[in-house]
Amino acid sequence: MAARSWPEEVEQVAAYLRDSGAESRIEEFSDGTPTAEDAAKAVGCELGQIVKSLVFDCAGRSILVLVPGDRRADKSKVAAAAGCPEVRIARADQVREATGYEPGAVAPFPLRRVEAVFLERSLLHHPLVWIGAGVAQVGGDALNRLWPGSRRHAQRVPAQLKSPCVNVGVTRS
Repeated sequence: MAARSWPEEVEQVAAYLRDSGAESRIEEFSDGTPTAEDAAKAVGCELGQIVKSLVFDCAGRSILVLVPGDRRADKSKVAAAAGCPEVRIARADQVREATGYEPGAVAPFPLRRVEAVFLERSLLHHPLVWIGAGVAQVGGDALNRLWPGSRRHAQRVPAQLKSPCVNVGVTRS
């Protein structure tokens, strides 16, 4: 039997998860999962278990914000956390350059040129969460291994990223 061949982006995420030791499962859906709602329906989970990976432009710097599927990032709080007067959603070319992924299909790792990652801590309370790039299931506690640190303190990101993950303000969708 031939080994499963995933698209390159999914293989990168799978390799990162394997190397981190995180327990995970990658699934592919024939109809795709273009929205958080579609992803939640496809995997049979709550909308809050879907991890939205949002790229913001902060004075030319790329910032990744991870929020639950049922919430939106508060731009003013993201700007404050990132030390910028204001942030805006990154352009498509900036998203591709910073992350290596297409807009709408950004995985939270591995990342090319993201200066900081901010994590909405409620994601850590779920036993399982689902990320983009083929839709991968990881344990909420695995997020701590992927970004080592205490649940009570600012979350830290992988070594290639120098800024800490911190709680960002969110609003209900």
